[in-house]
Order: sequence, then C-alpha cells, then structure tokens
Amino acid sequence: MDKNKLFKPLLLIFVIILFCTVLSRLFSGSETLLEYAQKNPEIAYRTKEPEQAPGNTIKNDVAAPEVDGNGDIANDPPVSIGDKKGAGHIHDKKKEQEREEPSMGIHPDRTTYKDGFYYEPLSEEMINHITGISYPVTENEKDSLAVEACNIVSSKEDIQVSYDELCYVSILHYNFHGVERTGELICNQAIAQDLVEIFYELYRNEYQIEQIRLIDEYNGDDTLSMLDNNTSCFNYRVVDGTSSLSKHALGLAIDINPFFNPYVVYQSDGSTYISPSGSETYADRSKDFAYKIDQNDLCYQLFTEHGFIWGGNWNSCKDYQHFQKTIE
Repeated sequence: MDKNKLFKPLLLIFVIILFCTVLSRLFSGSETLLEYAQKNPEIAYRTKEPEQAPGNTIKNDVAAPEVDGNGDIANDPPVSIGDKKGAGHIHDKKKEQEREEPSMGIHPDRTTYKDGFYYEPLSEEMINHITGISYPVTENEKDSLAVEACNIVSSKEDIQVSYDELCYVSILHYNFHGVERTGELICNQAIAQDLVEIFYELYRNEYQIEQIRLIDEYNGDDTLSMLDNNTSCFNYRVVDGTSSLSKHALGLAIDINPFFNPYVVYQSDGSTYISPSGSETYADRSKDFAYKIDQNDLCYQLFTEHGFIWGGNWNSCKDYQHFQKTIE
C-alpha cells in the first residue's frame, strides 16, 4: 500500500519531464549530439580538414628545405664556429653552444679520467677553429687565403708544434659564484694527463677559477684574455715584451686566474711593468686577497707536485699566474 502511494507521484513527475522535453524540441528546433554528428560527419568525426576561415590564412615565408636521397637536408650551409675577424673577446653564446655539441659524437681516441674530465686528439672541427688564431699558418698558406689574409696570424719560420702534438681537454670547475662550469683547454699531449688530474683535484676541493675558455674566443689576444681573468693554455705566441717563443706556444704552460695573479717585470731603469693593466694592486703579494696563488695555495701545490715550475719563483720577473713543464 505504501509502495503504490510512492510510485504514483514519481511516475507523474517522469511524465511531466518527458512532456516538457518534447514541447521544447518542437518549438526550438534543437537536435541531439548524435543527430548533429550524423548530419555533419566531416566535423564531428574529422573526415576532412575544415576550410580556413577568410582572413586567418597562415603565411609561411620560410622555404622548405630540400632533402637529398639519403634523407638529409641538402645544401645546408656549414656552421661557423669561430670569427677570426672580430676584435675583442665578445662571447658569442650561439657559436659556443654549437661547438659544444659536435655532430661527430665522442672521439674514438678520447681518454676519460673522471666524469667530465677527458682529453682527445684535435678534431677536424677544432683544427679549423684554431687555425689562423691560436695556431698560425705559414706565409705561403696565408697568401693562398687571400680575403682573410689580413686577419690571420702567420709565421715566417717553421711552426714548432704540430696539430698531432696537441690535444683538446675538457674539465669541470667552479666559477667565482660557486657555480659548476665546463672549461676547455688545448695543451700539449705530454701534459694532458697532468691537467685532468690537477683540475679534478681543484674541482673536488671547489677551488674557484673564474673561467676556462680557449684563447681563440679572444681572437688569440693574450692581453684580452688576462683582462677577462681567463685561464688558458695553448697559444702560439712569444713571451710578452720579447722575441722568444713562449712555452704556451708549445702547449706546455698554463695561466690561472691571471688578473689576480699578474705578470710583473722589474726593468733596468727601476720601473716595473705589470700586465694586465688594472691588476697593479695584485702585484703586491704581501697583501691578502681572494684567488691569490702563492706557495700555500692548493693550485701551486698540485702543479708543483706534477713537476711544473711556477713563474712566481722566478727572479728577473714574476709570473704569478703561470705554470709550465719541461718535457725531456
């Protein structure tokens, strides 16, 4: 009895709702989603692309690349990895990133000491990058380069080090903000193992080096590199103020944080020559300051343990940034 009383009102409500729905559709002309889909299958089911509305045409001004038979992009211009014409040390981030991602992968003769610390023979890409900047060309080669001749470093004499004697070194270090960075050097193969071992210990002890970039990023200009406090190794050049070939020219010397550890020459007239300009205050080694290399410094201890000579121990001049090794 109670169930019948409950069922009748519910049935009445259902009938009223159904009646209202039918009336609404009759007067409004509306349709269900299923009916709409059946009438417009190209939209509902994407059987074809809808036409572009007028005024919304997408314009593509970039021509599609041509593809050769191997599926590679044809006529793709080579990426320039070094600007031999520019003055100064403007850091071209785009070029740097392109060169840090070599297309040929890992060199087959790479020697890895620790993760992030390795050395390898110079690749063709790297040889092209340094030639005419840190690595000179002969006078005959310079003449054959015509347009770029005025911007290329050349040597009238035989070059004392070959490409095969040099290698590329990649290491990790902490900069002056305590941020981990990747550094790169070119050195003589005879000291490559020394360098990865030394820089690994410096890295492990969070020894701060502002930056370690190839001298080629400064157009081969050692003064610009020092002014930027850049740590560097190979550069085919003479000793500052002389005509003698530097150990850097053989890839057997390295300069560490050079702005804070300047090159000092005591001249015969009693004057003092200090390089780079602006670092004069750091020539006074009686002062205490950050990044100072002395005999208590970890950098000094590691390099001398590996058989390097420190320029800060010389008498005629003081080269506080400089470590070099003599190879028998």
